[in-house]
Amino acid sequence: MSPNVATRTIRIGSRKSQLALVQTHWVQGELQKRFPDINFEVKTMESKGDKILDVSLSKIGDKGLFTQELEDDMLNGTIDFAVHSLKDLPTRLPEGLMLGCVTEREDPADALVVHAKHAGKTLDQLPEGAIIGTSSLRRLAQLRHHFPSFQFKDIRGNLNTRLRKLDEGQYDAIILAVAGLKRLDMGDRIQQVVPASISLHAVGQGALGIECRTNDDEILAVIKTLEHVPTAQRCYAERAFLRELEGGCQVPIGVNTVIEGDNLTLTGIVASLDGQTLVKDTISGSVDQADEMGNTLAKRAKDAGAQEILDAIAAETR
Repeated sequence: MSPNVATRTIRIGSRKSQLALVQTHWVQGELQKRFPDINFEVKTMESKGDKILDVSLSKIGDKGLFTQELEDDMLNGTIDFAVHSLKDLPTRLPEGLMLGCVTEREDPADALVVHAKHAGKTLDQLPEGAIIGTSSLRRLAQLRHHFPSFQFKDIRGNLNTRLRKLDEGQYDAIILAVAGLKRLDMGDRIQQVVPASISLHAVGQGALGIECRTNDDEILAVIKTLEHVPTAQRCYAERAFLRELEGGCQVPIGVNTVIEGDNLTLTGIVASLDGQTLVKDTISGSVDQADEMGNTLAKRAKDAGAQEILDAIAAETR
């Protein structure tokens, strides 16, 4: 049965970036099909993370870096819900807000994009000393572990800006999310989908998270029609792992999840920034126990030295 909503306008919040708008307009279009009598209107804003482009993400502080302005607008009633790349949404949300829906996931892997002079080369074929661009401590730490001869250089800006800097020759290659490139019809720029054996992806990467007010049952009923249950189960396990480690979005924590039948397998990694120390473990269990599995794996990682790694990174990046 359709949610009990009168004809009305529902306001969707989005960042102004090209990728954010593509994702938000997809949500808008899907909901418009399901609820033709409702007018879905997109309202945009710039986040702190969009405005500060000359400082590494890890040094800005990650509490609501790409989400706080949208969350403020939800709490004051300016918008009804917000669409996020789930990897940008903190695992602890402000009081009064909740993760209401997780959409079907695009490929969550990382992608290698190379300068034209390296066309056809994969990571292990790039020359020693190659300059690799990434703004992610997670990618940096894992790649340093496998490719200690590479040089790593921070890169900020939207997708088009990063690709332009690469094409200008400032980098030999850059690492981006497969999902973002595909959603912007730039999948042809992917030279290599980085295997999980080299780089586990970010928590929630490739999925969209729709955040709403906790007491707004009408809005929750509307957005829940876009929920993809297997993706949600995988992402709940990943987010529980991150939350228990008290890691924000800008820490070297990577994950991988697989569902086979009713069984979910979660792999997690915590890496030191120099790539020398990795704590990696895997847990399997029922999909109904996703949160508990994430918590358990994080506690095991702490016992194996993950907490010391994260404490050292926190001190280093302050």
